[in-house]
Amino acid sequence: MDDYEVSNEVSGTVYGNVIQGGSITVQQQPRVPIPHQVRPPRESFVNREPELAALVGALERAAAGRPGIVVFTGLGGVGKTELIARFARDYRSRFPDGDLYADFQAYRHQGGVDLSEIVAGFLRALGTEAPPVEAERFTKFRTVTAERRCLFFLDNVEHAAEVRALLPSSGLVVVASRRRLPALRTDGAEVRQLGPLSLTAGSDLVRAWLGAERGTDRELAELVEMCGGLPLALNAIGSRLLDRDRLAVGRVVAELHDREGKSVILDSEEGNLRPTYDLVYERLPPEGRALYHLIGVHPGPFVSAELARAVGVERAVAALDELRAVHLLDEVVDDDPEERFRAHDVVRLHAHDRARELPDRARLLARVVAYFRGRASLADRAMGTRVRLQEPSGEDLPGFASYPEALEWLQAERANLRAVVEAAAEEQWHGEVWRLCESLWPLYHNRKHYQDLIATHRLGVESAQWDNQPNAVVRLRNQLARAHYERKEYGLAAEQLARATELVPLVTNRIVVGVLYETDGLLCLADGRTGQAVERFTLALEENRGDDHGEIVQRYHLAQALTADGRPEQALLVLAEAAARAEATEDHDMVMKLPLVRARAHRALGRLDLAVEDAGACVRKAEELKQYAKEGQAHTLLVALAEELGDEDLAERSRARLRELGL
Repeated sequence: MDDYEVSNEVSGTVYGNVIQGGSITVQQQPRVPIPHQVRPPRESFVNREPELAALVGALERAAAGRPGIVVFTGLGGVGKTELIARFARDYRSRFPDGDLYADFQAYRHQGGVDLSEIVAGFLRALGTEAPPVEAERFTKFRTVTAERRCLFFLDNVEHAAEVRALLPSSGLVVVASRRRLPALRTDGAEVRQLGPLSLTAGSDLVRAWLGAERGTDRELAELVEMCGGLPLALNAIGSRLLDRDRLAVGRVVAELHDREGKSVILDSEEGNLRPTYDLVYERLPPEGRALYHLIGVHPGPFVSAELARAVGVERAVAALDELRAVHLLDEVVDDDPEERFRAHDVVRLHAHDRARELPDRARLLARVVAYFRGRASLADRAMGTRVRLQEPSGEDLPGFASYPEALEWLQAERANLRAVVEAAAEEQWHGEVWRLCESLWPLYHNRKHYQDLIATHRLGVESAQWDNQPNAVVRLRNQLARAHYERKEYGLAAEQLARATELVPLVTNRIVVGVLYETDGLLCLADGRTGQAVERFTLALEENRGDDHGEIVQRYHLAQALTADGRPEQALLVLAEAAARAEATEDHDMVMKLPLVRARAHRALGRLDLAVEDAGACVRKAEELKQYAKEGQAHTLLVALAEELGDEDLAERSRARLRELGL
């Protein structure tokens, strides 16, 4: 071993703290991956040089600190998304902090867009947690994006106000819309209309696919004209021509000439797409047509092989491959391993129009609703043992092996699930509506999607009333109250609670009554009425006797109230029984939550080392379950405990993790 000396000397005058060490080890936290959400472009690309130049110019303006906003408007299928995808790929090095994508259509319900959820998604992609209060999300978004160099692609925008609400502090914003948005010029945006491909450019595109020997210049130009110059339509027809080498271009053109459309959009002067899609549809194999019918009936934006099989589409995977081959579907990239596909807007419009003619349309929609109700029920049951009012369903559908797997499926299907609830409500299938809402509670509560919860549960309450289900009415009103409570809308929460309480004489399930006491106790705690909170949680515990999960939850809340009321020793006794039962019943959610309350009780008693141990246990379980909000609460407590103990290393580790979580 080499000889060396360690000298601890400080020369001069020092004001403040001095840290000396022979060896300092820093444990690096896992880095959040840079988001790349804009899909890759297709290989063939022509005649968009002016638009690419506009994007490069906006990029330079953004780098100089001026507004970097470009808006492309035009008909669906004209190539807006493809243009931006090409730009994102070619200039990715200019966005070192990532490219982010939001499809507004997936967040649009009854004309409005849930902008706070889009912001929440951006925050999560940038490695930070979204606050539950909507106004705080937008403030945090502006803070997080300051000094970052990102590309934000906002797709399917309909109104200028939707863009203004999502403008970051820095970076480039590119908007795609079928509507003209001239008002955004007042925000410094460059608004450009993206027109169809010219006959020459479109012919060059098709010629690049087919080769020089196939089709005359006149036939290709006529084909481009019949497709309205829309790259999406040309892709569909071009793929069909490539699949069949002997199919003459002139024959396809002649067939397109024989079609007449009726829809204003499909037959608009800009596009005239109906003949194109009619032809593509009629050339699909039987399973492809069945899948196309599903696209037309399904109220949500995404389809999957599991959904297709469940509603009776034969050879579902082959059907998906067929529709992908002719560019009627694109694959969606998300965190769930199950593949999902989305049809272009014009395709969905055409498919919906075709579906109107189906004699069994209502039956097909009923199968779609039944599929999502069944799988949502399975996901809900995979996430815990709480009491459900509905009987199990979906036994013939694929289940979920774990809590995280079920949660990721619910998250990935979120847009579909909300759309299905709304469609079922429109059809007055009341039993399906309230049962779906009951199953969606763990998604909406754990991932803080309270706007979705409020929108769906209002429909759920009405459906439960029509279905004469007072137990369900009370449970759903209570869940509405919890959403308002989490958003700090305490008056609205109390209003829902009062309306639910009116039905208590009709309730046959006492656990449902118990959750009303639980929510009332939370409102008491929020208002500083700790003694009343203890009383309410005690009543909730009595109503939950005999239900393991219910008793654990109420002991968890009761311990919080006892600690807040200055009775931490009693709180620890309550928690001991709850923890033993949670471990015995494998109630993972409560195994995660209980140590955090125990840590607070130990802190109140001055047992700081025990408090640190319990807070750390909460952190580890929260990481396992991907419950980042609860992990953040535990790290916040750890910082306070470390400061009281004088443990700067622990404090800094927790502060670093909180920065990663954006808390």
